Amino acid sequence: MTALQDVESFVKTTHNESARQAFISALRKHIMVDMRENLRGHYEQDIKPAYARTNGSFPTNGEEVRAVLDDDLLYQMWGIMRYNAQEMTWASVQEPIERSLPDMIEIACMAAKSKTAGGSLSLNPKMEIPDYVTAMDVHLMPGCFHSEFARDDVAQGAVLSYGGRVFSGGMVHRRGGGGGGVVAESIAQYIKHKHPGFVPRKILDLGCCSGRNLFPYAKIFPGIEAYGIDVAAPVLRYGHAMSEYNGQAIHYSQQNAEALEFKDNIFDVVTSSFFLHELPVESAVQVFSEALRVLKPGGIMIHMELPPNSECDPFYACYLDWDNFHNNEPNYMDFRNQDMENLCIQGGFGKNDYFQSLIPNYRSFGEEKFAAFVRGEVSAPEHGNGASWFVFGAYK
Repeated sequence: MTALQDVESFVKTTHNESARQAFISALRKHIMVDMRENLRGHYEQDIKPAYARTNGSFPTNGEEVRAVLDDDLLYQMWGIMRYNAQEMTWASVQEPIERSLPDMIEIACMAAKSKTAGGSLSLNPKMEIPDYVTAMDVHLMPGCFHSEFARDDVAQGAVLSYGGRVFSGGMVHRRGGGGGGVVAESIAQYIKHKHPGFVPRKILDLGCCSGRNLFPYAKIFPGIEAYGIDVAAPVLRYGHAMSEYNGQAIHYSQQNAEALEFKDNIFDVVTSSFFLHELPVESAVQVFSEALRVLKPGGIMIHMELPPNSECDPFYACYLDWDNFHNNEPNYMDFRNQDMENLCIQGGFGKNDYFQSLIPNYRSFGEEKFAAFVRGEVSAPEHGNGASWFVFGAYK
């Protein structure tokens, strides 16, 4: 191989493998959208009134709902199907990735030596990976994000990327423009519309995985310098190869977000997506403290997360917290039970500098309505099925 190729082009599926992946995508959509609505209807019509007859009031939080639903056959069936579909997602991509792994490793090694797009990759094999990553297969993904089975391994990066496509394949709202993540696209557009005079020059994505969530920022803020950190070397190698081929100059480094190696006051934006709920609460506070340190004065820390339980009705809180008990995400519920403003203040941000918002999914909402939302003329859709995203953060 003499020229850098697309690391994502090497995974070739057979007819049966493709059919299996398509089925799992459709099954997941059915479980996460259709069956969830059926479950909510069952809760509203049957469970909730029965609870009130016994207790004299309706459930007031997700824990009270779960105490009832845990013994409900429909909820049990839904949970079993969801759990198995999650395992099937990862299993459906492992064999084609294993067949293609030597070629993908070769491409990643070439990308690490090349200057094709101008990005960089810095790994630290001596870095201690936190036990909240190594203790279990987070998201039921075999090997989690960090495991390496070969020299210069990229397998876990590929499993996460291709498995993610199966995971969300039936849900159009998760597809962003230009190869980037739809969450990051929505956040970047929110920053652009909310602060038209703010022109970020340097951005840091925490827990970046493949770095795909940095792509929209480069498009929306031309010339921005993009950095992504993660504790898992395989996803960084894979992401670097992918971004170099796609002409995205992203600087990847293997770091723990709790102890960043960057100097003070150098980033305009520090961001993350679906990251903080994987951490113990005390670790999340330390992440906020580090974000404050590396942000420039006037910079923005902004994170996308599932909404805290205080922002959810009892059924939806129970629904979201399913992952805490069944998807190997043991910090999930504890984090979502927190007051995000208080956590940011503990991290050193000022009380008056905190913000939070439910923002529409830019891709499905459209530019005109999205701009109207930022102006306060229309409301964001209700959270769920990717109609909107919960974001919070603070200004320095």
